[in-house]
Order: sequence, then structure tokens, then C-alpha cells
Amino acid sequence: MTEEMNLDALNGYKEGDKVTATVTKIEDKAVTVEIPNAPFDGVIPISELSSLHIEKASDAVNVGDELTLVITKVEDENYVLSKRKVDAENAWDSLEEKFKNQETIETEVKDVVKGGLVVDLGVRGFIPASLVEDYFVESFEDYKGRTMTFKIVEMDKEKNRLILSHRAVIQEEKSQKKEEVLENLKEGQVLEGTVQRIASFGAFIDIGGVDGLVHISQLSHEHVDKVSDVLKEGDKVSVKVLSVDRDSERISLSIKETLPGPWEGIEEKAPVGSVFEGIVKRLVSYGAFVEVLPGVEGLVHISRISHQHIGTPHEVLEEGQKVKVKVVDVNANENRLSLSIKDLIEKEDNESFGDYEMTEETGFSLSDVIGDQLKKFSE
Repeated sequence: MTEEMNLDALNGYKEGDKVTATVTKIEDKAVTVEIPNAPFDGVIPISELSSLHIEKASDAVNVGDELTLVITKVEDENYVLSKRKVDAENAWDSLEEKFKNQETIETEVKDVVKGGLVVDLGVRGFIPASLVEDYFVESFEDYKGRTMTFKIVEMDKEKNRLILSHRAVIQEEKSQKKEEVLENLKEGQVLEGTVQRIASFGAFIDIGGVDGLVHISQLSHEHVDKVSDVLKEGDKVSVKVLSVDRDSERISLSIKETLPGPWEGIEEKAPVGSVFEGIVKRLVSYGAFVEVLPGVEGLVHISRISHQHIGTPHEVLEEGQKVKVKVVDVNANENRLSLSIKDLIEKEDNESFGDYEMTEETGFSLSDVIGDQLKKFSE
């Protein structure tokens, strides 16, 4: 090649041409590069180094770096070049493919700005605060420099607009995990879970990516007035799966069924001869059911209510009344307790009722006397 031909080739670089150049000098606001076979060097202004705002040119390149650039202007003995435009052009093709296929992108958070996060994907990508996590974040200060995964939710090449979401990645992962959990759940399983939310009717428990409901009636063997009396958010609990509706993604759980039953060890808790103060729960024609322990009721047969004959338990007892009872028999296999009230009342001679003559004039009856005795006894 003659010197004249070579000079013609060197002078052939024009605006819009792509070149490969090597960084030879870095200043605060510009970078000098050497273009092979060019008659003079080129300059990259700091604004053309990156799609993101940078304070110093050295934040983006180093001396010796080989860069692919586009010539934006040809001046006297100088080329003005852009790295940003080449990066963006290459990036959009790749990003459009990822957007089409709903692929995830892993990259570093370059900056935290008002309203969200910024990443550099060859073009500036913005993650609004509402799309960072699936929960409220008070401050994003410690997110800068963190490597995270994102999905593209909106892109417009003409407007140079790229919106990303980390929340979408989280939700997709949770959805996949939820499907796996639902597929493997079986009635009767006992699992460990975490209380996620308290409601008036029960508690929602996270059992590994999916929430199930423990109805208030399934919290304890004892009656529970308020869920918050026995649970709080964050508590670790054991639950038993009662039912699984995969179509509606509804799971019913029980804490109560993982706890020892109220009748377990009843022979030790209520041995024959032990005395309790109980509450009359139900009155029937043949006796009274008295709760002596939470969830444990025993029967006081009508014949064991009083030393005196009574027609019905209603004559001397009422529901909700407190009474002292003695355990006279325990049947652990059938969960049955036999109780007695009269064994704790001293038997009196018939003459002791002499002051209560049962006549129309006095208006007293034997049940009145027994009722008075039981009232004094229960007090």
C-alpha cells in the first residue's frame, strides 16, 4: 500500500463508524483513546462512558482497556467517541430477547436514588421502590452494591426506558414453591410452621411457602376467646393438616391435635379419691356433667348429688354453678369419670330438718332444704 493510499484510508473515518480503541489516558471528565491506523487520537467525554451518571472517568474504564466505540463527531485532529451508545445498542437486542422469554437477569445495584434502585445493563435500568421487595422497605441504603435478580416488566427502546422488578422474581419463586408444597401435602401430616397473621377467627400459619388456617376452635383443647391470647406473629408452632383443597389453595390446620389430649394421663391427673372444684356444664335427667379440668367432664349421677332423694338435678343445681366433687371412678379407656357431690357432704339425721316442716303453711319442701345445703357447700 502506498503512502497516499494509506492516508486516504486513515482519513476515511467518519461520524457513525464503529472502531476498536485502546485507553491511553484518563482525566476526570474525559478519556483519551488510540485508534489503530488513525491520524490522531480520540476523546470520550465522561457523559459518553456509561449509561449511568459517574463522577470520575476512572470509575468506568482503566488505562489499557480495549473498547468498542462509535464516532459521534469528527473535529480538527480529533475524534469524539461514545462507549455508551455502543453498549446500549448491543444491550437492547439482548434485553428484548430476555423480555420476550421472561428470563431473569442477575446484576449489581449501582445506585440508590429517590424512588428506587438503578442498575447498568448497557442501558440504565430502574427498579421502583414498590417493585424491589414483596414487603415494605423503610430504607434502601444498604442495597447499593448488592447483586440481585430481576425481571423486565416494561421496556421502550425509543424512550430509552427500562423498568425492572425484583418483586416479580420473588413472587414467581413463591408461586413455584407453593405448587410443590400443595402437591406434597397430605391430610394427617404434622408440620412445623410460623404464625404469619392473626385474625379474629384464627391464625394463618406459613408451612413452607404456603399459608394454612388454624381456626380458633383448633387452637387448644381449652376454650379460647381471643386468638392473640395464645399466639403472636412469628411464633413457631406444630400443626396437623386437617384438609387440603388444591383448587382453591385452602389448607385447614390444627394446633390442638398436636397437643396432648385433656384425657391423656387422666388416672394421674384425677385419681380416685381426689377432690376438685368444678363447674356444672350440663344438667340431664340422670345427673350433672361437671368440668373438673380443661376439656375433662365427669358425671355426677343423680344418686350421688345428695343424701336425700331428689326428682331431677334441676331442683338443686344449675348450669354454671361451682361445686366440689370427689372422683369415685376413673375409666381411662373410655374417657369417663364418675363423680360425687354427696360424698363431700356430711349426712345428717332426718331430725335435722325438723325446723322445716313441709306444709302448705311454711311453703318449704325437701328440695329447698337440699338446695340450701348445696348452696352453702358450693360457697
